[in-house]
Amino acid sequence: MGGVNEIGSNKAVSVATTPPISAPPSQFHSPSLSRSPLLASDDHMQPANKTLGISTPRFVTPLGSPIRRALQLTRLDPHDAWLPITESRNGNAYYAAFHTLCSGIGIQALVLPVAFTILGWTWGIITLTLAFIWQLYTLYLLVQLHESTETGMRYSRYMQLCSATFGEKLAKWLALFPIMYLSGGTCVALIIIGGQTCKMFFDVICGGTCTAQPPTIVEWFLIFTSAAVLLSQLPNLNSIAGVSLIGAITAFGYCTLIWVVSVIEGRTEGVSYNPVRGSTEVTRIFDVFNTFGIVSFAFRGHNLILEIQATIPSDEKHPSSVPMWKGVKIAYTLVAMCLFPLAIGGYWAYGQRIPENGGMLTALFVFHGKDTSQFILGLTSLFVIINALSSFQIYGMPTFDDMESVYVKKKKKALPWWFRAILRAMFGYGCFFVAVAIPFLASLAGLVGGIALPVTLAYPCFMWLKVKKPKAFTPIWCLNWVLGLLGMALSGVLVAAGIYVIIDTGVEVSFFDP
Repeated sequence: MGGVNEIGSNKAVSVATTPPISAPPSQFHSPSLSRSPLLASDDHMQPANKTLGISTPRFVTPLGSPIRRALQLTRLDPHDAWLPITESRNGNAYYAAFHTLCSGIGIQALVLPVAFTILGWTWGIITLTLAFIWQLYTLYLLVQLHESTETGMRYSRYMQLCSATFGEKLAKWLALFPIMYLSGGTCVALIIIGGQTCKMFFDVICGGTCTAQPPTIVEWFLIFTSAAVLLSQLPNLNSIAGVSLIGAITAFGYCTLIWVVSVIEGRTEGVSYNPVRGSTEVTRIFDVFNTFGIVSFAFRGHNLILEIQATIPSDEKHPSSVPMWKGVKIAYTLVAMCLFPLAIGGYWAYGQRIPENGGMLTALFVFHGKDTSQFILGLTSLFVIINALSSFQIYGMPTFDDMESVYVKKKKKALPWWFRAILRAMFGYGCFFVAVAIPFLASLAGLVGGIALPVTLAYPCFMWLKVKKPKAFTPIWCLNWVLGLLGMALSGVLVAAGIYVIIDTGVEVSFFDP
């Protein structure tokens, strides 16, 4: 890893003179000073052992103490002090829970009942339960892999851990595109969802009585994007904890409102629970695999777990994995309270009639738009909009971090606030351009999602095997190999199913016509 370099060994070493690197004042006055990146200038170096000729930094992360005892020292990347993910390390278990819940529940969970129309009651519940356990296990692996008390290293980004495990060249082939898609692609999808829901909210509030000309769908996209860009000016991941809390509350709120209203209103007329069967054997097989994809895509946010954990202080006695795992358990208890009632209650209420496009949200307006309180419909739409705005911030943060790192590494100083504002506005309106230019991007979600699936279900297992090196053929060794290979196989099948669906049904290509 480029961010961590050994500067000590059993024999004498010399410390090369480097240009002074100033740290932002917040790093000196922060309670997490010991977790701040180390300073590499001569002003911050003191001899620790003149006999051995080893120089020890004045501020050394406590995770480095085992290395100090072994006469091998670790120096962290000083650039981290100015990057949005690692700029502040004052987080805690509750902040972690807010971020994890906000990133873990999305609009894609509302189409879970669609999977039940193919799998039926029994296999639908079994598949959803196994997928939940599987992704929770890979989350646990990532939390444990974030830091090593043996080497003193903290992997604050998913790509960093991949590079350290697989090597930089292989990591770029395996993980770069999926991670970029899960950040930028998700932001594009959020603009589309947010803009469309803004239009629905306007229609509910107006109720057909407004005389003013309503904005077009493109204008709604622009309104949503402008609000997202304004919120994106918050400087770092820790600073959006309040935004993530609001996003988590609204996500839990709209999921609960939708399934509760659907169940209270009762089953729709002519509801059927007979599994849908394709006309040919090949179609039926790909339909089943497609439902696996729907269930798998309902769980998201694994590409952000290391970044969220990077905001938590850590030392040898109090590793960040403890509060992080506590936050994950809180978040995923609430995730389960959303997803299982949505899937089961939604399928019970609508059966085969559940709309494939939009899932439960569309069903609520189509089947109960007239007999449900306008206040409930408006509140549900508002919650979806607020959650989309909040999710945009956390999913955009890895891209903000990557863009700012180019300047920070070259100039060796923090990015000016006005430059940061310009970069984030460029990213936001760039996503808006893609949302308008390629509105059929959602039709390719199954194909691209299949490529990104290993980030959630496979890579954590392989990285754990590579880093922890368990004894061959032990139960934990076998479990991780099976899950890792199964995740890769499922990814390949979903890509094939996505290509088949595109060829079989076609894609309506309409550039700049959302």
